[in-house]
Amino acid sequence: MTEILLLLHILMGILALLSRDLLKAVLFLAVLSLLSALLFFHLHAPDVALTEAAVGTGLSTFLYIWLIRKVGLKEDE
Repeated sequence: MTEILLLLHILMGILALLSRDLLKAVLFLAVLSLLSALLFFHLHAPDVALTEAAVGTGLSTFLYIWLIRKVGLKEDE
């Protein structure tokens, strides 16, 4: 289980780096944070998993998407 989560971490990181669209990159980072929360929970650290899910997946993703929409960055600019 741990190996699968780590391989998915690598895959999401590569997809986020190679993504040309900022919104897609942020969504890949949100999935990476969610996978981190699952990994922490699997490693018997539920407090860290809950914090990662709330801050990494929730708050950070919301702020990134809000800033992208506020600044209006598009792929073709």
